[in-house]
This record gives sequence, C-alpha cells and structure tokens, in this order.
Amino acid sequence: MKSLETASPFLSSPSNTRQAANARRIFIVDDHPVTRAGISALLTQQGGYVVCGESESAPKAIELIPKLSPELAIIDISLKTTSGIELIKNLHSLAPDLKVLVLSMHDENLYAERALRAGARGYVMKDQAHETLITAVRRVLEGDLYLSEKMKERMLHRFVSNKSDELTFSIDSLSDREIEVLGHIGNGYSTRQIAAKLNLSVKTIDSYREHLKIKLRLAKGADLVRHAIQWVKSECLV
Repeated sequence: MKSLETASPFLSSPSNTRQAANARRIFIVDDHPVTRAGISALLTQQGGYVVCGESESAPKAIELIPKLSPELAIIDISLKTTSGIELIKNLHSLAPDLKVLVLSMHDENLYAERALRAGARGYVMKDQAHETLITAVRRVLEGDLYLSEKMKERMLHRFVSNKSDELTFSIDSLSDREIEVLGHIGNGYSTRQIAAKLNLSVKTIDSYREHLKIKLRLAKGADLVRHAIQWVKSECLV
C-alpha cells in the first residue's frame, strides 16, 4: 500500500477547495495505513474537518506539521521509531499552539495521565465508538480537555485521596522513557538494539534496565525480561 506520509489528497481536489477553506485542519499520526484511512474517512464524512496530512512515523510528523499548520494532531502511542508520548513532547516545543488528541489501543489507566503531562489535551481508546472520537475532537478543538468518565473519576479519586505523589513499585512509578525501554525489552530487543532505536548509548540503556529492576523489585535481568514480556502481552504492545 502506498505510503500516506504526505499532504492529504482531500485538499487537492478542486471540488473541495471551498469546504477546505473553512474546515478545521487535522493531522493524523499512526503507523497503520488502514487506521489512518479510517480516521480520515470518519472526519471528512462529518463535515467541517479536513485531514491536511498524515504520517506513520514521528520524524515525518515533525517534518510535515510545521509546513501544514494543522490545528489538531491525532497521535497513537505506539509508533515505529519512538513513542507517541515523546512525539507529543517534541511537538509541544515545536508547535505550542497545536492541540493533540491521543487515539490508542493502550489502556488509558496507564497512558492518559502521561499523555496529558506531555502536552496532549485528550485521550481516546480505539475500542470506543466512533461518536466518542468525534466528540473528543470537537472538545479539544474548542479548548477543553477530553477523558472518559471512568478516567476522570480515577484521577479525581487520586487527587482527593492525595495518593498521586506516593511512590509505588509498579508500572505507574516508571517514567515515560522507562516505559518505552520496558516495552522494547518485552518485544525481544537487546540492549544494543534498544540503544539504536532510541538514539541513546548502550550505557544509558543499561542504567534504565537497572532502574527498572529497582522500581519493579526484580532481582535479575532474566526476571526483568520475563516481567517485560508478560506486561507487553497484557498491554498488547506489539
């Protein structure tokens, strides 16, 4: 299938020029072409939105977004070269006025707060209804935050019970980069391969592995690998 890392052909059609002029411009970042096509079709069918560009990777998104000037970027957590969380952080510095909505298969209980801290304005899981995505897009473009009712209740409970600052030896205690390294370990990558993927030194990845063992209360490297594999399977991080 031909790559969609380009400006959307929707804008190039003469019959759509007038509609595009007043439409809200949206950029999609997802490494699955079928998913990008589905999101694009859903948005354009609603009217009032135009997908001005799409990308399967973070580097291409960073290249295209400043050129295409979208109002909103819809970003997945899992991308081929880096995590969506890191991309959101980079975009927050590169294009501070850009609004970001995360659309992901990964559990909002783990990633929603991380995404918001990185600069996103909302989080939607892919298994939710199409109407939920449209509602989230509208809310975020209006300047509001969007989270599911379940996630809002969870965050409110943590705030009220004052547990948000407690150190816990669980996945919740890991930094965004540690989560990324853990996922790569669970997917079978060696320390050297992870270093190459993240453009970091082998020594730095070794340090992350040690931090992970301490935070997850694991004694050996083999225990970390087993834990990472089980976590990847449970989160479907493939």
